[in-house]
Amino acid sequence: MFEFIRSHQRLMQFLLLLLIIPSFALVGLQSYTSFGDSANAVAKVAGQSITQQELDAAQRQQMERMRQMFGDQFDAKMFDTPAAKQGVLDNLIAQRAQMAAVTREHLMVSDLTLQQTLLGIPELHGADGKFDNDKYRSLLAAQGTVPKIYEAGLRQDLALQQLAGAVQGTAFAPKSVALRFSNISDQEREIQELLFKTTDYAAQVKVTDDMLKAYYDKNSQQFEIPEQVKAEYVVLDMAAVAAQVTVSDADIKSYYDQNVAHYATPEQRRASHILITTKKDASAADKATAKAKAESLLAAVRKNPAEFAKLAKENSQDTASAEHGGDLGFFSEGMMVKPFTDAAQKLKEGQISNVVESDFGFHIIQLTGIKPASVKTLSQVRDEIAASIQKQMAAKKFAEMADLFNDTVYEQANSLKPAADKLKLAVQTVADLGRHPNPAIAPTAPYNNQKFLTALFADGAIKNKRNTAVIEAAPSVLIAGHVISYKPVTKQAFADVKESVRAKVMQATEAEFAVKAGEAKFAALKAKDDTAGFAAAKTVSRANRQSVSGNVFDAVMKADVSKLPAFVGVTLPGQGYAVYRIGKVAQPAAVDQARRQSEQQQIASALAQQEMTAYIDVLKKKAKAKILKPVVASIPVDANLASK
Repeated sequence: MFEFIRSHQRLMQFLLLLLIIPSFALVGLQSYTSFGDSANAVAKVAGQSITQQELDAAQRQQMERMRQMFGDQFDAKMFDTPAAKQGVLDNLIAQRAQMAAVTREHLMVSDLTLQQTLLGIPELHGADGKFDNDKYRSLLAAQGTVPKIYEAGLRQDLALQQLAGAVQGTAFAPKSVALRFSNISDQEREIQELLFKTTDYAAQVKVTDDMLKAYYDKNSQQFEIPEQVKAEYVVLDMAAVAAQVTVSDADIKSYYDQNVAHYATPEQRRASHILITTKKDASAADKATAKAKAESLLAAVRKNPAEFAKLAKENSQDTASAEHGGDLGFFSEGMMVKPFTDAAQKLKEGQISNVVESDFGFHIIQLTGIKPASVKTLSQVRDEIAASIQKQMAAKKFAEMADLFNDTVYEQANSLKPAADKLKLAVQTVADLGRHPNPAIAPTAPYNNQKFLTALFADGAIKNKRNTAVIEAAPSVLIAGHVISYKPVTKQAFADVKESVRAKVMQATEAEFAVKAGEAKFAALKAKDDTAGFAAAKTVSRANRQSVSGNVFDAVMKADVSKLPAFVGVTLPGQGYAVYRIGKVAQPAAVDQARRQSEQQQIASALAQQEMTAYIDVLKKKAKAKILKPVVASIPVDANLASK
């Protein structure tokens, strides 16, 4: 009955991830249609519109998932491009096309499959290893949803997996292709290095003041100090809004009374069973044989109920529960298949049922425990409710404050203080800001945002000393700035950087000598082989680079080895020039069969993805998918100002 759980562990882990980080599938593709109307549609698939609001919501979800995955490394501006938004729209279109196919092909996910999928998520189990319904509900509540909504989305997601699995399962990697790929990956090339170091030519370099001045004049941009601003800024985010929201005891009590069912846990029962399986299309004779065996086992357990676990382990054909003496753990009404759950609900603790027939075969059920229904008290959930109400109130208040923030910053453009005072926000100061984000500063810092920095360096902000427009630095994070002082680009004096220039000229000239000598040697070796001066031989392959740098490795592996020895010359930035002698090309004496098997699986996976991509293209055509409006990036800062 529960064999599916053990054989789909990777799927279970994936589904848990969806619990923590909601995907498009969990939200439900069709639920997006509640936003907007056809007049605001950006695309149409299978007669249904995809609105701009849906696209924006999908992009926010993707950004939030990436933010959770990458933390401080997350860069929001990567998603604020037409290409990134087009990718999100393409994904929505593909999902809609697939859902249309699911409906057209009548693909269904049974209640049992849904139940087994949930039961198979290890992280939803309690300390006793059994499914914990309270934990399940708490996880969903933390994401602002309930079992009914989540399970509808999960059912849809499983249906999409059925569709994808049917297509991708047909892909395979021909052995000849995999063998060729692995042979290329394993091919070993024996190389020797002859290095011409820049430092070996230092004595030949004669640097004059004229050379230094010429380099300084020609490369003046290297010695510039970029323009910088010192600025004030004000941030409006959810934390600032939440700090201004007060939740009363009356609000908490009212919320609890209206949602008391949310804090109720229904009665749960624990049972063990012995299952004798039959196929749905089994003959009457086969069913009779299975039932007779079940009746025989029933007689044995009624005679000696203490032997139930032993008989289940020896006879039950639900191998997953048999290992635990038939124990199925605690479950709520409706979580088990219908005939089974009805029989379990009628039993008293310790009682054994008659033989119960289901789609899986014949069950003997022993009820081993009952957890009565319970309701958490107001005091138990007070903090949870307060946080939930505060979050809702803050979200509503944020929208109101955002409008006021935007209007005040624009209307009283000579200072940020009026906006800060009106909204009870702090005016902060930051210095040494450049036109582009500083990698040494956390990318999540609102003022280290490209759109905000672009606004700070606009003419209106620098020359006219006006506030910038309000910029969305991240979801629900708004920032406005005001330039205090501006430092234009300045060039360092030649005398101040003379020694730095000398080092650069020396290095460049030494490199020229090294390259010239190396190229002469390379030409000579191509005419006549000579191993003098080369280092000891070492073997490299695509599977084992032997600490060879990227540009050297690429040159060696791309070299024509139809005639050996072969030679390649490579410029080594900052080091000089090197000539590499390729003396031998061969396959390894022993091959890594595990890696070759992995490579074959990777090729099959790539082909499966290719098949799925082609199939989705077909589905899009069947669904008459059409983009109605081009995807564009965010409105530029100056355009915002102009709109006022």
